[in-house]
Amino acid sequence: MNKKTTQCECSIVESVGEDVTSLKEGDLVIPTYVGYMVATANYLVKIDPRASMADASFISCGFSTGYGAAWKEAKVEKGSSVAVQGLGPVGLGVLVGARIQGATRIIGIDIIERKRELGKAFGMTDFINPSESDKTISQLVKELTEGEGVDYSFECTGNMNLINEALQATKAGKGMLTVVGAGKNAPVQIDFMTLIAGRTMKGSIFGGIKVQSDIPVIVEKCINKASSIRYLVSSFPQEIQLDELLTHEVQLEDMTKAYELLKDPDCVKALIKI
Repeated sequence: MNKKTTQCECSIVESVGEDVTSLKEGDLVIPTYVGYMVATANYLVKIDPRASMADASFISCGFSTGYGAAWKEAKVEKGSSVAVQGLGPVGLGVLVGARIQGATRIIGIDIIERKRELGKAFGMTDFINPSESDKTISQLVKELTEGEGVDYSFECTGNMNLINEALQATKAGKGMLTVVGAGKNAPVQIDFMTLIAGRTMKGSIFGGIKVQSDIPVIVEKCINKASSIRYLVSSFPQEIQLDELLTHEVQLEDMTKAYELLKDPDCVKALIKI
Protein backbone atom coordinates (compact mmCIF):
# COMPACT_ATOMS: atom_id res chain seq x y z
CA MET A 1 0.00 0.00 0.00
CA ASN A 2 2.96 2.24 -0.45
CA LYS A 3 3.57 4.53 -3.42
CA LYS A 4 6.91 6.27 -3.70
CA THR A 5 9.04 7.80 -6.41
CA THR A 6 12.54 9.05 -6.91
CA GLN A 7 12.59 12.49 -8.41
CA CYS A 8 14.25 15.82 -8.93
CA GLU A 9 11.66 18.14 -10.43
CA CYS A 10 12.82 21.56 -9.36
CA SER A 11 14.90 23.56 -11.82
CA ILE A 12 16.44 26.94 -12.52
CA VAL A 13 15.73 28.82 -15.74
CA GLU A 14 18.91 29.17 -17.81
CA SER A 15 17.52 31.39 -20.57
CA VAL A 16 14.22 32.58 -22.02
CA GLY A 17 12.91 33.47 -25.46
CA GLU A 18 12.31 37.07 -26.48
CA ASP A 19 8.52 36.75 -26.16
CA VAL A 20 8.57 35.19 -22.66
CA THR A 21 7.49 37.74 -20.05
CA SER A 22 6.44 35.53 -17.11
CA LEU A 23 9.91 34.10 -16.47
CA LYS A 24 13.50 35.30 -16.45
CA GLU A 25 16.97 33.78 -16.19
CA GLY A 26 17.63 32.47 -12.68
CA ASP A 27 13.97 31.90 -11.70
CA LEU A 28 13.26 28.81 -9.61
CA VAL A 29 10.59 26.77 -11.38
CA ILE A 30 8.74 23.48 -11.19
CA PRO A 31 8.54 21.79 -14.61
CA THR A 32 5.18 20.10 -15.20
CA TYR A 33 6.23 16.77 -16.62
CA VAL A 34 9.18 18.23 -18.53
CA GLY A 35 12.84 17.28 -18.16
CA TYR A 36 15.98 19.14 -19.22
CA MET A 37 14.97 20.68 -22.53
CA VAL A 38 13.66 23.77 -24.24
CA ALA A 39 10.10 24.12 -22.93
CA THR A 40 7.17 26.45 -23.45
CA ALA A 41 6.64 28.81 -20.51
CA ASN A 42 3.17 27.30 -20.03
CA TYR A 43 4.80 24.12 -18.72
CA LEU A 44 6.76 25.90 -15.99
CA VAL A 45 5.54 27.22 -12.65
CA LYS A 46 7.53 30.08 -11.14
CA ILE A 47 7.89 29.75 -7.38
CA ASP A 48 9.26 31.83 -4.53
CA PRO A 49 13.09 31.57 -4.47
CA ARG A 50 12.94 31.20 -0.68
CA ALA A 51 11.58 27.68 -1.14
CA SER A 52 14.02 24.83 -0.64
CA MET A 53 14.87 22.79 -3.73
CA ALA A 54 13.82 19.58 -1.96
CA ASP A 55 10.40 20.95 -0.99
CA ALA A 56 9.83 22.27 -4.49
CA SER A 57 10.62 18.90 -6.08
CA PHE A 58 8.18 17.10 -3.78
CA ILE A 59 5.44 19.64 -4.47
CA SER A 60 5.71 19.04 -8.21
CA CYS A 61 3.58 15.88 -8.14
CA GLY A 62 2.89 13.31 -5.40
CA PHE A 63 2.39 15.40 -2.28
CA SER A 64 0.38 18.10 -4.06
CA THR A 65 -1.87 15.46 -5.62
CA GLY A 66 -2.89 14.21 -2.20
CA TYR A 67 -3.04 17.65 -0.62
CA GLY A 68 -5.22 18.94 -3.45
CA ALA A 69 -7.53 15.92 -3.24
CA ALA A 70 -8.50 16.92 0.30
CA TRP A 71 -8.43 20.67 -0.38
CA LYS A 72 -9.80 21.11 -3.90
CA GLU A 73 -11.57 17.87 -4.84
CA ALA A 74 -13.30 16.57 -1.69
CA LYS A 75 -13.31 19.97 0.03
CA VAL A 76 -13.01 18.30 3.42
CA GLU A 77 -15.13 20.13 5.98
CA LYS A 78 -14.12 21.28 9.44
CA GLY A 79 -14.94 18.75 12.15
CA SER A 80 -15.24 15.85 9.72
CA SER A 81 -13.69 12.37 9.72
CA VAL A 82 -11.28 11.08 7.06
CA ALA A 83 -9.71 7.72 6.13
CA VAL A 84 -6.66 7.49 3.86
CA GLN A 85 -5.63 4.19 2.25
CA GLY A 86 -1.90 4.18 1.48
CA LEU A 87 0.55 6.49 3.24
CA GLY A 88 3.05 7.13 0.50
CA PRO A 89 3.72 10.75 -0.60
CA VAL A 90 0.18 11.08 -2.04
CA GLY A 91 -1.51 9.71 1.08
CA LEU A 92 0.65 11.85 3.37
CA GLY A 93 -0.42 14.84 1.30
CA VAL A 94 -4.05 13.92 1.98
CA LEU A 95 -3.32 13.80 5.72
CA VAL A 96 -1.92 17.34 5.65
CA GLY A 97 -4.75 18.62 3.46
CA ALA A 98 -7.37 17.11 5.75
CA ARG A 99 -5.66 18.56 8.83
CA ILE A 100 -5.46 22.03 7.38
CA GLN A 101 -9.11 21.80 6.26
CA GLY A 102 -10.04 21.13 9.90
CA ALA A 103 -10.82 17.40 10.01
CA THR A 104 -10.85 16.18 13.61
CA ARG A 105 -10.37 12.45 12.98
CA ILE A 106 -7.87 11.39 10.35
CA ILE A 107 -7.31 7.64 9.99
CA GLY A 108 -4.24 6.45 8.11
CA ILE A 109 -4.16 2.92 6.66
CA ASP A 110 -1.00 1.11 5.56
CA ILE A 111 0.63 -2.31 5.89
CA ILE A 112 4.06 -0.80 6.65
CA GLU A 113 4.29 -0.35 10.41
CA ARG A 114 6.80 2.52 10.13
CA LYS A 115 3.98 4.64 8.69
CA ARG A 116 2.36 4.72 12.13
CA GLU A 117 4.83 7.33 13.41
CA LEU A 118 5.30 9.00 10.04
CA GLY A 119 1.56 9.51 9.64
CA LYS A 120 1.28 11.14 13.05
CA ALA A 121 3.89 13.68 11.98
CA PHE A 122 1.62 14.74 9.12
CA GLY A 123 -1.57 15.02 11.17
CA MET A 124 -2.94 11.47 11.41
CA THR A 125 -4.93 10.75 14.58
CA ASP A 126 -5.41 6.98 14.20
CA PHE A 127 -3.54 4.20 12.38
CA ILE A 128 -4.73 0.89 10.95
CA ASN A 129 -2.37 -1.85 9.78
CA PRO A 130 -4.69 -4.26 7.91
CA SER A 131 -2.07 -7.01 7.95
CA GLU A 132 -2.51 -7.30 11.73
CA SER A 133 -6.20 -8.23 11.53
CA ASP A 134 -8.48 -10.73 9.81
CA LYS A 135 -11.14 -8.05 9.45
CA THR A 136 -11.63 -5.99 6.31
CA ILE A 137 -10.38 -2.41 6.08
CA SER A 138 -13.92 -1.04 6.11
CA GLN A 139 -14.74 -3.04 9.24
CA LEU A 140 -11.64 -1.71 10.99
CA VAL A 141 -12.52 1.86 10.04
CA LYS A 142 -16.06 1.46 11.32
CA GLU A 143 -14.76 0.10 14.61
CA LEU A 144 -12.98 3.42 15.10
CA THR A 145 -16.05 5.45 14.15
CA GLU A 146 -18.80 3.86 16.26
CA GLY A 147 -19.97 1.76 13.33
CA GLU A 148 -20.73 4.72 11.06
CA GLY A 149 -17.67 5.04 8.85
CA VAL A 150 -16.00 8.28 7.82
CA ASP A 151 -17.23 11.35 6.01
CA TYR A 152 -14.39 11.23 3.46
CA SER A 153 -12.29 8.35 2.21
CA PHE A 154 -9.25 8.54 -0.08
CA GLU A 155 -7.82 5.60 -2.02
CA CYS A 156 -4.14 6.38 -2.67
CA THR A 157 -2.62 2.96 -3.36
CA GLY A 158 -3.68 2.38 -6.97
CA ASN A 159 -4.84 -1.10 -5.93
CA MET A 160 -8.17 -1.55 -7.67
CA ASN A 161 -9.16 -4.34 -5.28
CA LEU A 162 -9.30 -1.80 -2.45
CA ILE A 163 -11.72 0.66 -4.03
CA ASN A 164 -14.81 -1.07 -2.67
CA GLU A 165 -13.25 -1.20 0.79
CA ALA A 166 -12.58 2.54 0.63
CA LEU A 167 -16.16 3.20 -0.45
CA GLN A 168 -17.67 0.92 2.21
CA ALA A 169 -15.60 2.70 4.86
CA THR A 170 -17.66 5.88 4.35
CA LYS A 171 -20.96 6.84 5.96
CA ALA A 172 -24.17 5.72 4.27
CA GLY A 173 -26.16 8.62 2.86
CA LYS A 174 -23.31 11.13 2.75
CA GLY A 175 -19.88 9.50 2.51
CA MET A 176 -17.51 10.48 -0.30
CA LEU A 177 -14.68 8.44 -1.80
CA THR A 178 -12.00 10.19 -3.83
CA VAL A 179 -9.83 7.83 -5.90
CA VAL A 180 -6.36 9.33 -6.19
CA GLY A 181 -3.98 6.38 -6.63
CA ALA A 182 -2.96 5.55 -10.19
CA GLY A 183 -3.49 1.86 -10.90
CA LYS A 184 -3.77 -0.36 -13.96
CA ASN A 185 -6.06 0.73 -16.76
CA ALA A 186 -8.65 -1.98 -16.18
CA PRO A 187 -12.35 -2.20 -15.28
CA VAL A 188 -13.29 -2.06 -11.60
CA GLN A 189 -16.36 -3.75 -10.12
CA ILE A 190 -18.21 -1.50 -7.68
CA ASP A 191 -20.59 -2.89 -5.08
CA PHE A 192 -23.92 -1.53 -6.30
CA MET A 193 -25.72 -1.52 -2.93
CA THR A 194 -22.83 0.34 -1.30
CA LEU A 195 -23.04 3.09 -3.91
CA ILE A 196 -26.82 3.34 -4.08
CA ALA A 197 -26.95 3.81 -0.31
CA GLY A 198 -26.14 7.47 -0.88
CA ARG A 199 -22.37 7.42 -1.12
CA THR A 200 -20.41 9.34 -3.74
CA MET A 201 -17.29 8.27 -5.63
CA LYS A 202 -15.11 10.46 -7.82
CA GLY A 203 -11.71 10.31 -9.44
CA SER A 204 -8.99 12.93 -9.20
CA ILE A 205 -6.11 13.97 -11.45
CA PHE A 206 -3.34 15.93 -9.69
CA GLY A 207 -5.76 16.55 -6.82
CA GLY A 208 -7.72 19.13 -8.80
CA ILE A 209 -4.79 21.53 -8.45
CA LYS A 210 -4.64 24.51 -10.80
CA VAL A 211 -0.92 24.59 -11.40
CA GLN A 212 -0.25 28.29 -11.94
CA SER A 213 -2.44 29.55 -9.08
CA ASP A 214 -2.44 26.73 -6.49
CA ILE A 215 1.19 25.54 -6.51
CA PRO A 216 2.48 28.96 -5.30
CA VAL A 217 -0.03 28.78 -2.41
CA ILE A 218 1.37 25.40 -1.35
CA VAL A 219 4.94 26.68 -1.71
CA GLU A 220 4.13 29.64 0.57
CA LYS A 221 2.81 27.27 3.22
CA CYS A 222 6.08 25.34 3.04
CA ILE A 223 8.15 28.51 3.39
CA ASN A 224 6.21 29.43 6.53
CA LYS A 225 6.74 26.03 8.12
CA ALA A 226 7.82 25.70 11.75
CA SER A 227 11.12 24.07 12.69
CA SER A 228 9.44 20.96 14.07
CA ILE A 229 6.48 19.25 12.43
CA ARG A 230 5.13 18.05 15.76
CA TYR A 231 5.19 21.60 17.05
CA LEU A 232 3.68 22.65 13.75
CA VAL A 233 0.71 20.30 13.88
CA SER A 234 -0.48 21.66 17.22
CA SER A 235 0.42 25.32 16.85
CA PHE A 236 0.61 26.19 13.14
CA PRO A 237 -2.22 24.25 11.46
CA GLN A 238 -2.08 26.26 8.22
CA GLU A 239 1.56 25.52 7.36
CA ILE A 240 3.21 22.58 5.61
CA GLN A 241 6.35 20.74 6.71
CA LEU A 242 7.86 18.28 4.21
CA ASP A 243 11.19 17.41 5.86
CA GLU A 244 10.06 13.93 6.83
CA LEU A 245 9.21 13.08 3.22
CA LEU A 246 12.91 13.18 2.36
CA THR A 247 14.44 9.90 3.49
CA HIS A 248 17.29 9.48 0.96
CA GLU A 249 19.50 11.62 -1.30
CA VAL A 250 21.24 10.24 -4.38
CA GLN A 251 23.70 11.85 -6.78
CA LEU A 252 22.88 11.60 -10.48
CA GLU A 253 25.87 9.34 -11.14
CA ASP A 254 24.43 6.89 -8.58
CA MET A 255 21.06 6.72 -10.31
CA THR A 256 20.91 2.92 -10.06
CA LYS A 257 20.82 3.24 -6.26
CA ALA A 258 17.65 5.30 -6.58
CA TYR A 259 15.88 2.44 -8.35
CA GLU A 260 16.98 0.04 -5.62
CA LEU A 261 15.52 2.37 -3.02
CA LEU A 262 12.08 1.83 -4.57
CA LYS A 263 12.17 -1.63 -2.99
CA ASP A 264 13.04 -0.27 0.45
CA PRO A 265 9.95 0.04 2.70
CA ASP A 266 11.70 2.77 4.70
CA CYS A 267 12.08 4.98 1.62
CA VAL A 268 9.38 7.62 1.27
CA LYS A 269 11.08 9.99 -1.17
CA ALA A 270 14.55 9.88 -2.64
CA LEU A 271 15.94 13.13 -4.00
CA ILE A 272 18.16 12.90 -7.07
CA LYS A 273 20.70 15.72 -6.98
CA ILE A 274 22.00 16.91 -10.35
